[in-house]
Amino acid sequence: MRDRAGIAQQFVGSLMDITARKQLQDQVLRSQKMEAFGQLAGGVAHDFNNFLTTILGYSDLALDSLGEKSKAGRHVAEIREAAGRASALTSQLMAFSRKNPLEPRVVEVNSVILNMERSLLRLLGENISVVCHLHRDNGSAHIRVDPGQLTQVLINLAINAREAMQGNGKLIIETSTITIESGREDEVSLQELEPGAYAVISVIDSGSGMDEESKAHLFEPFFTTKPEGSGLGLATSYGIIRQSGGSIQIESEPNHGTTVQIYLPKVAAPERHYRKRSGKMPTGTETIIVLEDDMNVRHMSIRLLRNLGYDVIEAPTIEDARRVFTEQPDRKVHLLLTDMVMPRMSGRTFADWLRTTSPETRVLFASGYLQESLNPTERADPEMFFLAKPFTSEQLAGKVREALDQAPLVRL
Repeated sequence: MRDRAGIAQQFVGSLMDITARKQLQDQVLRSQKMEAFGQLAGGVAHDFNNFLTTILGYSDLALDSLGEKSKAGRHVAEIREAAGRASALTSQLMAFSRKNPLEPRVVEVNSVILNMERSLLRLLGENISVVCHLHRDNGSAHIRVDPGQLTQVLINLAINAREAMQGNGKLIIETSTITIESGREDEVSLQELEPGAYAVISVIDSGSGMDEESKAHLFEPFFTTKPEGSGLGLATSYGIIRQSGGSIQIESEPNHGTTVQIYLPKVAAPERHYRKRSGKMPTGTETIIVLEDDMNVRHMSIRLLRNLGYDVIEAPTIEDARRVFTEQPDRKVHLLLTDMVMPRMSGRTFADWLRTTSPETRVLFASGYLQESLNPTERADPEMFFLAKPFTSEQLAGKVREALDQAPLVRL
């Protein structure tokens, strides 16, 4: 509004705060980009897992024949060790794509921090002090995670903090609990989480901080600000936490340090878990069908199982496996070892057919994808078991024996 001389005196109008809208838009764009990266990484890692399964399996067979002390045996052992390192790399890619086979169990969040506090002190060095502020809520804050993977996430964050502090500063680790409610404007950054109770692990450093450009690419695989970094540390951490139902939030400004907050859903009391017993590989005489479309993985699995004493039937396709049950109805099959992803029909769909045709046959899925990463209709039942690729001969033998020895369920 202007006066008679045309000079502006005041402004009359309406304004709308679109901060929350822009934050949500940026979050959606980032989620879409991360999903595309994840699909690419998961697809590449899945194929490599088949190759590595073959390499590891045949390396074990060769070592059994040659002996580790022979010259050729030492060469094979080097090949196997290299395949193991490659397996760790694909595991990182699968974790980023949220399809990594985790082994979650219920733990108390404070115990995770206490168990690794001494390791952090050695890792960070004497010039960096570590201060822990642990929650004191009534009742413990339990979360369901893979403890080893969560520890790796926290170690990755500690290493990043050490680099940012250039070997001198303070690292603060805090645990707390929070209840997220839907529609809260002050929690716009947590919109990707379902409403509910969460345990929060905060890692705070006094380092150099990050600019907006670095934060925009922070979780992308192979993005790094370190001269010799792989760029997979934070990308892997992101995938592990998201696969566990949580979220990572990062606040940072240049010269003001960095705060990383990990949100994980709270769960009820701890569960009991099956413990694997060490020793020689278990054997058996039961009948097993190996349903696998990858020829190398199929032949390797068959040789390993036959060496352990099992009667093994080869099935390159689902039609071949189906014929065993339709053309030989009197032949008892104790276990179906199948890849989860098969041409034309998934291994899970065939397992559903098998449950009505031969309900006493156990099912063991072998795949580079975790069952929790599948669609809700493809989740495995309690009498179905899962073996992550790439697997070793010991892992195959142990999981097959576990599936065969499991007590039958009583159906009402």
